[in-house]
Amino acid sequence: MPAIRPSSDLRNNYNEISEFCQQYTEPLFITKNGKGDLVVMSIETYELLTGKMELYNLLDEGLKARDAGQVEPMNRVIAEIRASLKK
Repeated sequence: MPAIRPSSDLRNNYNEISEFCQQYTEPLFITKNGKGDLVVMSIETYELLTGKMELYNLLDEGLKARDAGQVEPMNRVIAEIRASLKK
């Protein structure tokens, strides 16, 4: 179940919100006048989330390259890397 707090808690209970965000790796939803307004999370959680997004984008690029036939066998690539390291 998502954690939801009113926007007044940002002003009145900032430390509580900060502690929650540091303790749990989930976003905290902030409402304004009873409607969703913001999402708050720790920097650690944000970096984890953006890291996952970067990984998913790289995986998607790889799948598209594979589907377009723009790939080489892994054994050949590794052999080329090892050969270039010996130079």
